[in-house]
Amino acid sequence: QVQLVESGGGLVQPGGSLRLSCAASRSLLSFVVLGWYRQVPGKQRELAASITSGGRTNYAEFVKGRFTISRDNAKNTVYLQMNSLKPEDTAIYYCTAREAARGYWGQGTQVTVSS
Repeated sequence: QVQLVESGGGLVQPGGSLRLSCAASRSLLSFVVLGWYRQVPGKQRELAASITSGGRTNYAEFVKGRFTISRDNAKNTVYLQMNSLKPEDTAIYYCTAREAARGYWGQGTQVTVSS
């Protein structure tokens, strides 16, 4: 069983930055793709950003130019750098890791953007 543990969420003012971290219990190289999703109560979970084992990144339109996903294979950790945060970025952010046949989710970390 794989464990994904997110950290780095919190309260930040509009225009501010946060960096989310997701530590995996085994090597990131065993996953086909890693990603960050977010969810607001009453809405479906939506993809914010992903990165493949080959380093290819993909971003949702609503975070392009503001968020950056990266990975540190030596630390088994994937990051989401979030800049120029807006109130509408407020959500629970979930880390995900996918193998060929199944996927795993972290427990989520709350991000609140408010003045």
